[in-house]
Amino acid sequence: MWDWIVNILFQILKLIQSFAVDWGLSIIILVIIVRLLLTPLMLKSSKSTARMQVLQPKLQELQERYADDPQRQAEEMQKFYSENKFNPFGSCLPLLIQMPILFALFTLLNNLPQYFSGESFSFYGILPDLQASAAGTISQGFGPAAPYLIALALFAVLTLIPQLWMSRNQTGQQASSMRMMAVVMAVMMLWIGWGLPAGVLLYYDVSSAWQVAQQLFVTQKVIEKAKAEEEERMKNAPIEVNVVRRERKQRPHKKK
Repeated sequence: MWDWIVNILFQILKLIQSFAVDWGLSIIILVIIVRLLLTPLMLKSSKSTARMQVLQPKLQELQERYADDPQRQAEEMQKFYSENKFNPFGSCLPLLIQMPILFALFTLLNNLPQYFSGESFSFYGILPDLQASAAGTISQGFGPAAPYLIALALFAVLTLIPQLWMSRNQTGQQASSMRMMAVVMAVMMLWIGWGLPAGVLLYYDVSSAWQVAQQLFVTQKVIEKAKAEEEERMKNAPIEVNVVRRERKQRPHKKK
């Protein structure tokens, strides 16, 4: 299933490796290319998230109003999303796009000798073998396993930080839920990353570090601007009026 993606990734890494020389550096350059390509999508996703935060009180009103009628609630929420041109899954799209790359990279690293024979797959000696994992090196002692354990720890921490950062923009129960989910995801990453090749961890760590930097210096400003624009739009066109109008239309007429 992943063969064609693996082959494309192989060709890209082969091209990068022709001038980068080091395999770890090639993976980092690959991250930079992917992240630059995804930047417009990430900014759009950030704007969508900001709009949702502004619209959240109205959405909660709909959920409470139709709490006893799940079907009607789903219909009203869908209309709400449509009227406000909001895609609730838009913020997940950048991650979903990267998932095939991670799976393909995992497959490629497990079979690198078949593609590149006689080469050393390392990252400047920091990670001596990009095909090795924390699980596979721990038996050699803490010293040899240390770089892989550090990469694994970063795998979890750099998953946790963006989620905690996003929870700053939430309040109450929703903020607590996001923080709890962030911790659960970080623990899951430790479990998943335990057996992953170091090259995959390197890709994810650099990509996540890019995301953290982007959140600090770019995303937050985009969110603040989008929030201000959405609040202004809501003042000029109150959503509640539209909801009330729909309810009046859907009420059955009384027979005379």
